[in-house]
Amino acid sequence: MELRIFTEPQEGARHEDLSRVARFAEEAGFPAFFRSDHYLNTGPGAGLPGPSDAWITLAALARETSRIRLGVLMSAATFRAPGPLAIIAAQVDEMSGGRLEFGVGAGWFETEHDAAGLRFPPLGERFDRLTEQLEIITGLWDTPGGERFDYRGAHYRITDSPALPKPVQRPRPPLIVGGKGTVRTPRLAARFAQEFNVSLRDIPTCRAQFDRVDAACERIGRDPAGIVRSVAQTVCVGADEAELQRRAKVLNRDVDDLRANGIAGTPAEVVDRIGRWREEAGVTRIYLQLLDLTDLGHLDLIAAEVMRQLD
Repeated sequence: MELRIFTEPQEGARHEDLSRVARFAEEAGFPAFFRSDHYLNTGPGAGLPGPSDAWITLAALARETSRIRLGVLMSAATFRAPGPLAIIAAQVDEMSGGRLEFGVGAGWFETEHDAAGLRFPPLGERFDRLTEQLEIITGLWDTPGGERFDYRGAHYRITDSPALPKPVQRPRPPLIVGGKGTVRTPRLAARFAQEFNVSLRDIPTCRAQFDRVDAACERIGRDPAGIVRSVAQTVCVGADEAELQRRAKVLNRDVDDLRANGIAGTPAEVVDRIGRWREEAGVTRIYLQLLDLTDLGHLDLIAAEVMRQLD
């Protein structure tokens, strides 16, 4: 089981906060640091000092870290055109020495589109655009050197592109697809993904979605074992009950709710909870949604008392 750190900076973080957590996570032995891609806070707080761009964050962290893998859960296809996004992602991969993981989704938060002046298409069109983006980005990265790439879709057209730059990782950075859509999402994962992620859902819901991805793979003749199963879950760990209660209070969350719907408890409880995810849903990678970026002791505890028991 692999534990990764996942942050939500739109809820309130400066780059120095993200950099400090990413560098600490790297030294503590966590294999990856991810952030969300939002232009507006999704929770009840003010989200100060305001949103930040996910890809600018990754570019900076690519130079501020040296080993930890970096990525986004998930970049919204409604935010950026696929040609520029392919260039941005390839550049971040080069800046990091080949440590990028590429997560992309259809987009879901209409209010942030309104606040940022972005069009929010109907659901079907968002999935159409996501499909074309995946076709274009993989097509650009897979085009052999010296050849040109063209594409004609309903929403995007690429004409005589040199398909440059290329990512450092070949054939391309790992692609992550995720979500709870029951038809098109599993199909896209089967076509494109090396990892499928479901965020903030319970074990039965995730297991059913993973089964849909497996079925979609089988329909196109792909081995489902080639797709990593992952989930994102809110994390709250305490060395004892008092510390757990203190951390939950900072998050304005009820401990019982966190235990039932997240990765929460004492280290022993959390190890057992992670074991359930592995046994009941086949999960081998968990993104720990870290909501308090000031508490580095929390990361230290997880690394020392949870990760070491998963080796």
